[in-house]
Amino acid sequence: MASSPPFALAIRSYGSSSTLDKHGFAQIVLPVTGALEMEIGGRGGAIGRGDLAFVETDTEHDQMAGQANSAFILDLDPGEMAPRLREQLARQPYHPLPFAATKLVDFMALTASAGPAPAATLERWVPLLLDTVEGAAPRPKSRLAAVLAALEAEPGANWTASAMARRGGLSVSRLHVLFREELDTTPRGWLSAMRLARVREDLGSGDVPIAQLAHRYGYFDQSALTRAMREATGLPPAAYRRMMREAGTRLR
Repeated sequence: MASSPPFALAIRSYGSSSTLDKHGFAQIVLPVTGALEMEIGGRGGAIGRGDLAFVETDTEHDQMAGQANSAFILDLDPGEMAPRLREQLARQPYHPLPFAATKLVDFMALTASAGPAPAATLERWVPLLLDTVEGAAPRPKSRLAAVLAALEAEPGANWTASAMARRGGLSVSRLHVLFREELDTTPRGWLSAMRLARVREDLGSGDVPIAQLAHRYGYFDQSALTRAMREATGLPPAAYRRMMREAGTRLR
């Protein structure tokens, strides 16, 4: 087995042919354009912009695509990852990105469009990305920790800006300032992205009726969820679920 390479970030594209591989380092796949169908350790899935796939050390994996695509491939020593995050991603290798992490991928895509990113930029970007994926704000500890924990625990509740502010012991204006400073979004924007990520997780892993998912995650009705899914992925919920199932079947 080859020794682990130094930390590296590359952008690659894949075709319809199998690219079966295994290596002695961990890998995170972050689509930039298009979508990929993957198999990781015998588990099939599909990822597009706003998702990641995690490949644990010495795990066989395959990836292919039926459309034009590009993705960041991050090779790293798994020891650089927080143990909780590594365990979480090993259990669920196909994972929707938090809204802030999607923005970090967009930032790196813009940076890479002008040529390879400087090493100093990557050294700052990777820990920030991993912190954000883990769901913890970069140090120092987030001043929104209580608010975010409450939203994650009750995603379907009727969260107004006033209710979020009360939960965090903040004024509404201060709540908006902190969301902009720490997460580069609004309270409503973060909540909407988190709800949609939860919906996508459930669509890819279960058979809960779509109307029930809409109610569970705070959408007014199934039509409201369908509009949100179309805006985010280009697919309605039923088609997204079908795509995930078909991808898993083809790659088994």
